[in-house]
Amino acid sequence: MAAPKKGRSASAQSRPGRSLAFILIAIAALTGGMFLSGHPTPRLGIDLAGGTSITLTAKNEPGQPNAINKTNMNTAVDIMNRRVNGLGVSEAEVQTQGSDNIIVNIPKGTNSKEARAQVGTTAKLYFRPVLATEVSGAAASASPSPSASSSSSSKATDKATDKATSSSSASPTSSATSQGRAVTDALKADSTPSASSSASSSASPSASSSGSPSPSSSASASAAATKLQAQYAALDCTDEAQRAKAGEGSKATDPTVACGKNSSGQWQKYVLGPAEVSGTDIKSAAAVFDTQSAAGWKVTMEFTSGGSKKFASITGKLAQNQSPQNQFAIVLDGDVVSDPFVQQALTGGSAEISGSFDQTEAQSLANMLKYGALPLTFKESSVTTVTAALGGEQLHAGLIAGAIGLGLVVIYLVLYYRGLSIIAIPSLLVSGALTYVIMALLGPTIGFALNLPAVCGAIVAIGITADSFIVFFERIRDEIREGRSLRPAVERAWPRARRTILVSDFVSFLAAAVLFIVTVGKVQGFAFTLGLTTVLDVVVVFFFTKPLMTLLARRKFYASGHKWSGLDPKVLGAKPPLRRTRRPSAPVDPKEA
Repeated sequence: MAAPKKGRSASAQSRPGRSLAFILIAIAALTGGMFLSGHPTPRLGIDLAGGTSITLTAKNEPGQPNAINKTNMNTAVDIMNRRVNGLGVSEAEVQTQGSDNIIVNIPKGTNSKEARAQVGTTAKLYFRPVLATEVSGAAASASPSPSASSSSSSKATDKATDKATSSSSASPTSSATSQGRAVTDALKADSTPSASSSASSSASPSASSSGSPSPSSSASASAAATKLQAQYAALDCTDEAQRAKAGEGSKATDPTVACGKNSSGQWQKYVLGPAEVSGTDIKSAAAVFDTQSAAGWKVTMEFTSGGSKKFASITGKLAQNQSPQNQFAIVLDGDVVSDPFVQQALTGGSAEISGSFDQTEAQSLANMLKYGALPLTFKESSVTTVTAALGGEQLHAGLIAGAIGLGLVVIYLVLYYRGLSIIAIPSLLVSGALTYVIMALLGPTIGFALNLPAVCGAIVAIGITADSFIVFFERIRDEIREGRSLRPAVERAWPRARRTILVSDFVSFLAAAVLFIVTVGKVQGFAFTLGLTTVLDVVVVFFFTKPLMTLLARRKFYASGHKWSGLDPKVLGAKPPLRRTRRPSAPVDPKEA
């Protein structure tokens, strides 16, 4: 008979300290990352922190049966996120739910009525001629001439053409006029073009008829110019509150002021003429890489038949002007997202915007242009408002429930397993520490928010983790009942316990994954937390509980089967130790000679 392999048992028991050191170093590293990220606590959801949750359901426009798709929904999310951030809400969350719903979660301290009005309306995209522009705020130059300052804007180097063009500089002309004079002159210069029969600003053919303006209309135009001049002079686009209110209440047919960022990251303020082209005039837009001329990324646009005529008309007028009045601003919800210049009329029904784009910038601009013609409307399905006080009460109740559950588990472990609870309780603490740190890190990384169902999932996980310890301990006790000493019992019990723990945790993780996929909303928080804690249970059992049990099995308190160790052979009803004895040889009868 082959001799047993003694080396295998010794190998399985060797160096448990390495596993313990590994998991403790991992906890220390994750904790350090948590504090370095500036988020030492998990991000709380609306139901715990307080705030407003709005559910919007997408509807197809007539004649567009397949408009509800992933691309259009993601574009809508981007636009709504810009709107909510425009309210000064830095921690708002906008995400899709299912195939046709968008959830907007706005934390406490926000005007819920204003937020609902912002996210529930269709985005407005316009092409407006630039009348004046300059860098705003502290970055502005000492001489605030809009024409001169446009040369410092790297956004002005973007160019709209019929064909791909890689133009890297514009040629703005300097002006010695003051800021107020520049705005007034620009409005006067724009009065004739804007009164022409542009399809976007004229409601009837008579709108383009020539005639002498009446004194009352001249006085009204002068008053409007003076008001706009004052708004432009006072506008500071570096101030978030002023950016949100810039151009508030202005119509598409009126001149307005607006803000936008140039490619250097500086805020610029603009005086813009009446809208000449609307977003519904855009048929399609895409970000493409120019492989022929190696000009980099560019944005292509195609217009409808009516939009093509409007765009040709406005670009023809702009091409005759000096910078910055040869630029048109692409304005989305009052924000300037791009302001390319033109040098000739673009009459082909399509155009390209080229410049110093990277892939992300080009795709972002293309998505915004496409949203102008997005065949979707959104209906407000539900609005839930939770006060901060109610959220705090729910969080407090959840923490109390978790503490009670943990306390009951600890009492059970101490009473039933006695000394083995010294292994189980630190394992629970390690599992809890890992869960807390990872939840805190997932907030700023993937936007995970701890809501009330997620707290329930964490409480359920206490039982799952304790169940793994119980399986291991009972396997060890079974081996001791068979008459084995502690150290061999631990190593023989581990393979069987490991198999049971892995199967049990796999079933729990599978249930959590299915629940996460098929459900929406807050229930996903429960499923995510349950799946996360199930994975951490495997990590803790393999890298902490088993190595710690191996180390303690070498201690006399446990190895001798002390009555408080939880491994007393007498209490467990162990059989006498297995001892191998030689069989007595059978008596041999003497043979006769």
